[in-house]
Amino acid sequence: ALGQEGAGIIDAVTPKAAEMGLKVGDRVAYNSFFSYAEYTAVPAAKILPVPDGVPLDIATALVVQGMTAHYLTSSAHAGLIQPGEWCLIHGTGGGTCQWAAQMAKIQGYKVIGTVSKGKKSIAEATGCDELIVLDEMDGTS
Repeated sequence: ALGQEGAGIIDAVTPKAAEMGLKVGDRVAYNSFFSYAEYTAVPAAKILPVPDGVPLDIATALVVQGMTAHYLTSSAHAGLIQPGEWCLIHGTGGGTCQWAAQMAKIQGYKVIGTVSKGKKSIAEATGCDELIVLDEMDGTS
C-alpha cells in the first residue's frame, strides 16, 4: 500500500466519527494506508487535528516523524534506560531526532545530542542537556 501518512480536509464523516467530534471541513493529519490517493477512508481514531496555522504538508511530515520518535523513546528501548539516566540522540538537528530529544526530556532522561555546526541553533532549541557539535571536534572535520 503506497503512502501511510497524509493530511487533508475531511469531506465526509460517519456517525461514530461525528460522535468523536470530527466534522466536514476539519483540517486533519493521519496515519493510514493508501494516503497517496485523492480520497481515502481513515479510521477516526487515527486522525489528528491540524491547527489553522500549520501547512498540511508540514502536518504530514510531523505524523511520521512524531510516531518514529515516540516509538524510539517509549517502546524500542523500554526498560533499558530509566529517568535520570543519560541517552545519546544522534542528529538532533533533523526532524525525527528533534522530536526524540524533546520526548526523552519529557520522560526524564538526560539527553546528549549530536549535531552538525549548520544545525546547531535548531538542536539547541530541543533542550538537550549537552550538545556535541560534530564538525567542531578535533579530528572530525
